[in-house]
Amino acid sequence: MSGQEHTLERITTAGVLFEAGRYFIAKRKVGGAVGGLWEFPGGKHRWGETPQESLAREFSEEFGMVIKVGSCFLEHEFHHKHTLFHLQAYWVEAQQPFTLTLHEHDESRWVTVEEMMELPFVPSDIAIREKLEELSLA
Repeated sequence: MSGQEHTLERITTAGVLFEAGRYFIAKRKVGGAVGGLWEFPGGKHRWGETPQESLAREFSEEFGMVIKVGSCFLEHEFHHKHTLFHLQAYWVEAQQPFTLTLHEHDESRWVTVEEMMELPFVPSDIAIREKLEELSLA
């Protein structure tokens, strides 16, 4: 290589589940760069999947929850370990009834925008949190 580091690119998704004035968030298990921080559930896109399919798979794997994926309301980019991530945030709706099981998280909560703003979030999801605060003031 010519002294420049190669940057990989990946799509990642986040799902925003909103019911009765509260948002669903989850706290990552302790360990790793984002352990112990709160996030909007989602994950990395796999080859052959649409971003919507990736998001539905992640909710199923992480919570045992079946969701309906709605519209994408925010896209932004961030770098992590020589990879450029294209984050896409979607509105999602839980298909009722559901039983929540935590597989990748220590805790989950339903929070208001005000409560959410007080919690430490993974850096990649701060833009989503700020957009939701902006939308709640509109």
